[in-house]
Parts: sequence; C-alpha cells; structure tokens
Amino acid sequence: AAVWQNPYLNVFKHFRVEEWRRSAKEGDVTTFMDKTLKGTVYRIRGSIPASNYIQLPKSSTQSLGLVGRYLYLLFRPMPNKYFVVHLDVATEDNQVVRISFSNLFKEFKSTATWLQFPFICGASKGSVYESTAKTSKQDLVGAAPANVRWTCLMLDLQYILSMYLNRRYSHLKSVKLCSNLLVKNLCTSDLLFDPGVTFSEARQSNLACHGMSPMPREMAFPVPKGEKWHDRYDYIRFPSDGSKLPYDSIQKSCSNPAAGGHVLEDAFHELPQLVTLTKAVRDRLSLVQQITSPKAVSMPWRESA
Repeated sequence: AAVWQNPYLNVFKHFRVEEWRRSAKEGDVTTFMDKTLKGTVYRIRGSIPASNYIQLPKSSTQSLGLVGRYLYLLFRPMPNKYFVVHLDVATEDNQVVRISFSNLFKEFKSTATWLQFPFICGASKGSVYESTAKTSKQDLVGAAPANVRWTCLMLDLQYILSMYLNRRYSHLKSVKLCSNLLVKNLCTSDLLFDPGVTFSEARQSNLACHGMSPMPREMAFPVPKGEKWHDRYDYIRFPSDGSKLPYDSIQKSCSNPAAGGHVLEDAFHELPQLVTLTKAVRDRLSLVQQITSPKAVSMPWRESA
C-alpha cells in the first residue's frame, strides 16, 4: 500500500505546499530566495508560535498517511528566536502521539500521548558560540545563536515511540512547523540518508552495505567545489546511532564527523553530565527495557553486550 512512498517521499513536492490546497498556513508565512541554499525557502515568523505556522495536511481530520520510519527535516532556526515543531504520529493500536521539539523547552517531558524534547541549536564552525558549546552545553538551551546553520534533522519515529512509550509506529499523521523557522523541505523514508556523502563517494565506499544512502539530489544542500558538507551545515540524527537509552534533548555532536561521513558519532555519549532523567522517566525506561526486545521491535542497530 505504501509503494508510492518508496524509496522516499518529497513531502512538500507531493502535497504541493505552495498551492495551499492540501496544506495550510497561518500568520506570517512567506517565501524568499536563500543565498546559502541557492533556492526558495519558507520563512515562518511571529512572536507567538501557535499563531504562525505551516500545517500538513490542511485539516486536522485528515492524515498524511506517511509510513516511512525516518523523517528528514531541512530547516534553519531563525537567529535569536524561538521555534516549535509538532509531529502527530499514529501507533499500531490507533493511539495518536504528539512528538514536539523546541528551543523553548527547558527540559524533557512526557505523557502517554506527548513527548517534548528540548532542541539545542548549533553554531557555525570556529565561532565563539561553538567553542562555548563544547564546555557549557547547559547554557545553550534557549534562543538560537546569531550564526545558527542550516540543519538536516533525522528523526527515527519508530525507535522514539518504542523506547519512550513502548508503542509500535504506524504512520505520520500531521506536521506543524511553527515560528520562527526557515524551512526548505521535509521527506520520509525507510532508508538512512547521509547528507555529507556524494553519490560517487557512496559508490566507492559501497555505503549500501552499511545500510546508508546519499541524500537524494532534490533534498540535498548545495556544497561549493572544494568544500565539505559538514563544514557548512549540521546533521543531527536522533536518537543517535548505537544509543542504548533514550536521551532528554536533541542536539548536534561536538566531535567531527567520522572519516567518509558514513560512520556516525553518538551525539550524546560524550555529554553524560547532561543526561538527567526524572525518576518517573527512569522507571519507564526500566520497564520498557524489560518488555521491549529485538523480536518485538526490529532495530537496525545491534546492542552491545
């Protein structure tokens, strides 16, 4: 039934967002030509996120019906501002769970139907902000820095629902992108894309054997000749490859990407001091670990002994 969504689905293109027939916009939503991406992007502005947004689908009674395990969001937080993103996903037992992330959130919160993740914005390589980030992550919760970069965020929706709520992922129902954001596009897929690898590099290193693929050209960020993708943009994969436990914020790793770009660092292993979960969350994780097994939820990663 989902063959039309393979190998990936360009959501903005498929739903013709620019026509606003199958999607909705509210408040200060405009388009402009972005110099970095050399293309048109959507700008969502406004002091109240709930009043300025792009929503897919147009009506809350409809559903996107997107079954891809991974959601890729190509966006840039607006400097010195706050933003919010809401994702409504359906479980196999017809429960709707909202996954939200924002730099407004100070801490991770969860209920049976709502997961809220703080988002820590990164900054340009070599900047004072980046240097500070390496030593004081806790100070970075809040408004985006002045030189925040374009970001490719990958969310493993199946893994998030399994580890945090012990539920099976069915499909993505809706997306709500609230101010203050610049948004290029979003897509869903069952494939793991590495935006920092070109198609020629992928062939040479045989990425397919590692379960990875280069980012589709229509979803890729431009990289000037002689430069590297990771020097211009941020790639955040959540949860990170190899994560054994859920974590309480979404952020970029401080370390450089591994050679070749296809072996991804765990963005949280080097920041253990930040992982401070409430007793209720720890108890839930303990219960989930007892109940959930590789047989119950198929994972692409092998747990270490």
